Amino acid sequence: MFYVYILFSAKLDSYYVGSTGNIEDRIKRHNQGRSKATKKGIPWRIVYKKAFETRSQAYRAELYIKSQKSKSFIQNLIKQQQPTG
Repeated sequence: MFYVYILFSAKLDSYYVGSTGNIEDRIKRHNQGRSKATKKGIPWRIVYKKAFETRSQAYRAELYIKSQKSKSFIQNLIKQQQPTG
């Protein structure tokens, strides 16, 4: 499984969109400051994730979300997400 995910930083009031094959490890790396793009926003919390069969599907979803260039688009995605388990 591959995932597109959205993180939120209350410190920056900002979202970060990414994709990965190992979501738990990726979020851990973001919160350890091992990603230049997210270092200033620690702590990050996951607010959205969606699973895909292939890496390319997850990456295309990431690019689509980023192409919207819209905080309200991201917030609507989060609101529409169905609770899991």
